[in-house]
Amino acid sequence: MKPLDRAPVFGSPANARRRTVKFTFDGRLYEGLEGDTLAAALLANGVDIVGRSFKLHRPRGIMGSHVEEPNGLLQLESGQFDEPNVRATMTPLYPDLRAASQNSWPNARHDVLGVMDRFAKVLPASFYYKSMMWPNWHFYERFVRPIAGLGKAPTLPDAQKYQKRNVHCDVLIVGGGPAGLVAALVAGNAGLRVILTDDREQFGGTLLGERFKLDGVPAPHWVENSVAELKQMPNVQLMPRTTVSGYYENNVLAAAERVSNHLGPGGQNGRLRERLWRIRTSAVILATGSIERPLVFANNDRPGIMLASAVRMYVNRFGVVPGSRVVVATNNDDAYRTAFDLHSVGLKQLTIVDTRGRVSDDLLRELQVRGIKHYAGYGISDIKGKRKVTAVKIARHLGDGTLSTEEITVDCDLVAMSSGWTPTIHLYSQAGGTLQYKEGLACLVPVACSQSVRVVGAANGAFALVNCLEEGIQAAEATVSQLGVAPATKLTVPRTHGAERETLRIEPFWYTQTSRSDKQWLDFQYDVKVSDVELAMRENFVSVEHVKRYTTGGMSVDQGKSSNFNILAVMAELSGQPIVKVGTTRFRPPYQPVTIGTFAGSTVGQMYAPWQTLHAQVSHAASNAHFGDYGWRRPEYYPRGNEDVVAATRREVFAVRSGVGMFDGSPLGKIEVKGPDAATFLNRVYVNNLANLKPGFARYAVLTNENGVMIDDGVVVRLADDHYLVHATSGAVSRVFLMLEEYLQCEWPDLRVFVNNVTTQWANVTVSGPKSRDVVQRIESDIDFSAESFPHMHFRTGTFAGVPARILRASFTGEVTYEISVLSRYSKSLWDLIAREGESFGIAPYGIEALEVMRTEKGYLHVGADTDGNSNPHDIGWAKIIEKKADDFIGRRSMQRPVDKGSDRLELVGLESVDPKAPLPVGGHFVDDLNPKMPTASKGYVTSACISPMLNKAIGLGILRNGASRMGEVVNIYAKGKLTTARVVPTAHFDPKGERLNG
Repeated sequence: MKPLDRAPVFGSPANARRRTVKFTFDGRLYEGLEGDTLAAALLANGVDIVGRSFKLHRPRGIMGSHVEEPNGLLQLESGQFDEPNVRATMTPLYPDLRAASQNSWPNARHDVLGVMDRFAKVLPASFYYKSMMWPNWHFYERFVRPIAGLGKAPTLPDAQKYQKRNVHCDVLIVGGGPAGLVAALVAGNAGLRVILTDDREQFGGTLLGERFKLDGVPAPHWVENSVAELKQMPNVQLMPRTTVSGYYENNVLAAAERVSNHLGPGGQNGRLRERLWRIRTSAVILATGSIERPLVFANNDRPGIMLASAVRMYVNRFGVVPGSRVVVATNNDDAYRTAFDLHSVGLKQLTIVDTRGRVSDDLLRELQVRGIKHYAGYGISDIKGKRKVTAVKIARHLGDGTLSTEEITVDCDLVAMSSGWTPTIHLYSQAGGTLQYKEGLACLVPVACSQSVRVVGAANGAFALVNCLEEGIQAAEATVSQLGVAPATKLTVPRTHGAERETLRIEPFWYTQTSRSDKQWLDFQYDVKVSDVELAMRENFVSVEHVKRYTTGGMSVDQGKSSNFNILAVMAELSGQPIVKVGTTRFRPPYQPVTIGTFAGSTVGQMYAPWQTLHAQVSHAASNAHFGDYGWRRPEYYPRGNEDVVAATRREVFAVRSGVGMFDGSPLGKIEVKGPDAATFLNRVYVNNLANLKPGFARYAVLTNENGVMIDDGVVVRLADDHYLVHATSGAVSRVFLMLEEYLQCEWPDLRVFVNNVTTQWANVTVSGPKSRDVVQRIESDIDFSAESFPHMHFRTGTFAGVPARILRASFTGEVTYEISVLSRYSKSLWDLIAREGESFGIAPYGIEALEVMRTEKGYLHVGADTDGNSNPHDIGWAKIIEKKADDFIGRRSMQRPVDKGSDRLELVGLESVDPKAPLPVGGHFVDDLNPKMPTASKGYVTSACISPMLNKAIGLGILRNGASRMGEVVNIYAKGKLTTARVVPTAHFDPKGERLNG
């Protein structure tokens, strides 16, 4: 049927005209009509194959009309607007839309890999786990990877804009169908703050695809009137094109709004594409509707086989009739409306095949009046036609899932199937709700939930329109009462016409047990068949969660929409148990895809995290600094001329070791702890004793969590009896500060202590090297920098260059070092002043790379790099320090466990390569054998390594099993298929006695 030659749209004026819209699919130009979905436009143009199945590459056509669609997954647009796995049924048509089929080459109609279907018998569920074992997975990987997956991930940066918003309301109503609309009218009229969401382009739900009348007007008109009334209410927020994707604790829900997707790349012009809403609400009403289940019979995946309700939607809403000779296959009354609606638009070649032996007299009379053929007590035994349905074979239903061997062939080009309805309860399940099986309707319905949520309409098993409307009104009235609001004028249930037969009467007929074909499909996208479930259960996978993973049924894009209930039913039949005993799988958000861009919002690039720059940034740039992202944007090295990172780093290390260097240490964490109980507090937090630290002195300290695992270290300074300055690593200062706050507020609120993170208030220039004292003494100060007056691990306050300063003698290089801190506004001036005054001594700036080399030479610990999630202070040789401390501290009890003091722990050691020129691989694992057979046991790994400029050999640090007792041993290090040998040595490689610190 051509796009402009369509059936009349129900509820529209007879002369209503819609503009034509041009689009392309698989490189061919087509025309659709304004208001179409891409799926409707493809069906109107006679496109029967839109994609290929995942594993066997079988041809697949449009089956559904909305979120339940498993086959019509397309690649939309290209370049910076490229988007894979877009449902054609949820994509509104816009001018110049470009779509392409997926999982096929060169296209969906002519797919070279369609040959896979011939090998279906040797490719059952989980065949790859059983067959791709020898010689190893990597042998097959090179063949599998290029053809695996559905759509192709975009290769260019996304040009579209996204946003995140927070919103609060009294009641969130999810679903804008009949139940949701009346619930919103009741709650809105009562004055509640209401948000009504729906994932379709328009409100109305299934009413848009039915030939019903409400209060005497066509259903679409009733929807328009209701939406217009809601728009007049200032307390009601309407959000169409919005998918509520997750339901979390305390009635917090996430919703993805498609703001301008329907305009396409050409219509966005820099406008916002999608928005993520974080909704906090007092109550929730779920009017999420239901999904029609497919029947299970041989070759039920052929193009031309659709859900009965989807056929009605395309006919009544879009004027698209997907076939001319139609068979309606069903086990319930609801599907009969599809045949009647098709007859109403002029189709005469109609046949209904019902597995039930008898139906109501009313249905029989109408079938007779319309001249529709009827086969009661029959089921489909097979499909004729390989690329598209050409006929069906039907046979008498004998009961217990068996069919007679005598078959009747009915010619057709469209099969509209229905096996009943499955309530859409994914959000209810995410909220923690429980379900029960409803025998008469053959579906699972909600029972109870601890959160403030009500489920109404078809989502609650109320499939009749009048019942949907009643439940929506009642739920809203109950919510109004729950929130203590005076009720408004009572809303009466709209009068319905044409929906009288909507009540289902289902006799379950899950699948054909005597089918001559094993190709009875349950999950259409992942090629999961009845035989796959049978195989899983034969191999003793009887849990529904195990069967799901063994077969991949209900995974990927389907997420159980069209497949889960049929899989449960087949499992129940095979096990002889009722469905309720088989159990159900849990739904995880998101139930339908949400773009990563929506979750990310604007937090990409430089907006990913707060970008912190040094106050002396300009001065560093003037020295040709090469910057890296360390939370702060910091200089890694300062290349001169054609130096690379290695050459620049070596030069900077030599400059510090032989003369003097300067380093911007401003990001170093600085936390002030002040109060009468400051000493008591810190002594409870840190591993070593800080209560006996004297004012003006500094001490290295280690911090552990409740499990005794090291989480940070740093130098702690006592400024006064009641005042400490705690230095934390730059990457951990925020969480250390929050940890201190938490303990003060939650564990020891009686302690008189205040903590304050002052990291950004103080800038720091560190001067390090044998000539560092010569440099700082050239600058005006009231501080005595002589070795006798200002020894290592001491602290002084005073003025420096005319401004207040805090100066600490501590070192991460192993050289005489002064860490000079001034107020941040003086940072650049201080940096430039020290650079000028040190010029005559050959002062050179050094970056993170040189600092890491020097601290590795000295064997200084870097928590997080030289430790793992199990490392405790015993592993770095602190056993005696712990024993000496009488007071308790966080993690002490955990460190008394035998396993925490065992002799086989991973302990910090130094390493030097047996071949001085062979670098030690960071991350390489210690193994016992020279020729290890993988997998093999790891005895630890290398944590830090470098080629030492001072020692001219490869050195490093590592955590090695029982390392402290293995000094002098040669160990094997395995990394990337290669072995390196190293000798275990003390951690301090350079100046092991620390004599240079006291120069």
